[in-house]
Amino acid sequence: MLVKLFGAAVQGIDATIVTIEVNCSRGIKFYLVGLPDSAVKESHERIVSALQVNGYKFPTRQIVVNMAPADIRKEGASYDLPLAIGILAANETISAEHLADYLIIGELSLDGSLQPIKGALPIAIAARQQGFKGIILPQQNASEAAVVNNLTVYGVKRITEVVDFLNGTCTLQPTIVHTREEFYKHQSTFPFDFAEVKGQENVKRALEVAAAGGHNVLLIGAPGSGKSMMAKRLPSILPPLSLGESLETTKIHSVAGKLKKGSSLIATRPFRSPHHTISQVAMVGGGATPQPGEISLAHNGVLFLDELPEFSRSVLEVLRQPLEDHRITISRAKYTLEYPANFQLIASMNPCPCGYYNHPTRPCVCTPGQVQRYLNKISGPLLDRIDIQVEIVPVPFEEIAKNTPSESSAAIRERVIRARQIQAQRFADQPGIYSNAQMTPKLLHRYAQPDASGLNLLRAAMNRLNLSARAYDRILKVSRTIADLENCSDIRPEHLAEAISYRNLDRENWAG
Repeated sequence: MLVKLFGAAVQGIDATIVTIEVNCSRGIKFYLVGLPDSAVKESHERIVSALQVNGYKFPTRQIVVNMAPADIRKEGASYDLPLAIGILAANETISAEHLADYLIIGELSLDGSLQPIKGALPIAIAARQQGFKGIILPQQNASEAAVVNNLTVYGVKRITEVVDFLNGTCTLQPTIVHTREEFYKHQSTFPFDFAEVKGQENVKRALEVAAAGGHNVLLIGAPGSGKSMMAKRLPSILPPLSLGESLETTKIHSVAGKLKKGSSLIATRPFRSPHHTISQVAMVGGGATPQPGEISLAHNGVLFLDELPEFSRSVLEVLRQPLEDHRITISRAKYTLEYPANFQLIASMNPCPCGYYNHPTRPCVCTPGQVQRYLNKISGPLLDRIDIQVEIVPVPFEEIAKNTPSESSAAIRERVIRARQIQAQRFADQPGIYSNAQMTPKLLHRYAQPDASGLNLLRAAMNRLNLSARAYDRILKVSRTIADLENCSDIRPEHLAEAISYRNLDRENWAG
């Protein structure tokens, strides 16, 4: 008997429906075709054990399993459940009547229990798009898949539940998630708050400007001055995720297997902080089994690179193109994938090898040449892509000892959201542009033109600091954001002056 049922293969952050055909005939061999990898080929042993433990007889006949389309590589153990159900249906142990209504996916243990899979969310989205009535998958992934509307999601713990359900001898309870209610309930939950930060008002202001315009930031300061502490609090002042952004972010984390057990939509912006020993592939994605990298896991959130000069130069250079294009295309001999990578880069570094160059009280023991070599570890093109470079000075004891609370993240976030709303209205007719940091030269000319006095100030700064054309664009973008925070339609000289002050590494007294 020939039966057809359906699984799915994840490619990039999207899923493709896989048709699984199982035919039982005379003979004793087991054939599995359709470009399966070794994990899929090993499913035979897992299926035999799972069926025997649960009282089902594995057919002693020739079984041919075809997985179409044959040009897509089938990877992982998530095909165990559909293969097992297909074999039982071909042997007429279970009814094949409703197999075409459901997409079935899951990994089997030897005792017939189901293990969680990666990519449940994109698989559920593909099932709805293809018109399936429902999806049957492991219980641990049910909340994640139930985010998708107009699709019945059945979470199961054992293969026996699936067999009984398809035979009509028992019913399964669909998993229901109140997506919007769950999403909005967790949108303002953050582990860190700017109210806990003593002093550092200039750095808080710089991060507020960065959050309001989506600008990249470099924090430079001595050890213990609060660089990492400030960076970890940035997500608490960023505007909340929209449902569309949350869905896309959750898809990426689902494919990478990074979602917590039983979680549905990611409600807060991701914060990724990879160690400086990270490889190029781990940063941008790819590998033998393609996976999203750190820049994609930070999509719609923050990528924090602590101790920036300690990262391998080749790893830092691969960031240049995603910072401009907000996506990464990975091309290999066997595949080409595109992952979204619209992240906000926050980097921190010491000003020199000993860490105390320009320190107010402690002397620096580095020679000018050592300081210059340390700064040269970060290339000029990468520095040009960082809009705001701000110096952090250690907080004096008097500030630390004060008991007065600082401004909370919630108060700063309100101003940031107002500035983002202004930008949303400004770029309403510009597809793909949502913040000032994404402005093209054409939009800069339209929305960020300073007046005559502002141009004179900018000309003097450009000549004195010897800034590049890209740095000129960055100053205009940041000044546009500062004007938005003050609800000004025009860019004033004081807005430009503040934006120029955020080009710390361009000053003449650095490394000289």
